[in-house]
Amino acid sequence: MEELKAKDQIRELMARYVRYADEKNWTDLASLFTPEGSFTPLNVNGQPLVQMQGRQQIAQTILEAVGQATAIHHLFSYEITLDTAEQATGIFSMEDQLIHNQDNSTPIHASSVIPAFKTMHGFGHYHANFIKIGAAWYIEKLVQTRIKLDFTY
Repeated sequence: MEELKAKDQIRELMARYVRYADEKNWTDLASLFTPEGSFTPLNVNGQPLVQMQGRQQIAQTILEAVGQATAIHHLFSYEITLDTAEQATGIFSMEDQLIHNQDNSTPIHASSVIPAFKTMHGFGHYHANFIKIGAAWYIEKLVQTRIKLDFTY
């Protein structure tokens, strides 16, 4: 029963992650990570687009990357493995879109190799390490892999 409860809490954690992303609530999104947590989105070739470490850098980097774009995130199937009562790993299928208004486009990040775009539509997976601190689960490490990325410029 404890395993099912933990898996449900982790699913809810990731559901909050995508909701906060859609709402552009970067501070609350970053609070889902441990204080030293990391987030690394990859391109379709498996190369990092940007590497973020710590809540403040995660919130600031995503804010700069998304700006005023409309963000749409979906999670689908998931696999969660409890390694211990306080540690777990998970893989979540995902789809996301970023849509800039007609007068605005931005690169994913200033150091990114992806040029400024009007729309982005991506498919892939989140690979996560989770840790339970007290009664709550947090993201310790999040890597976003990509199967496909489509852009309009």
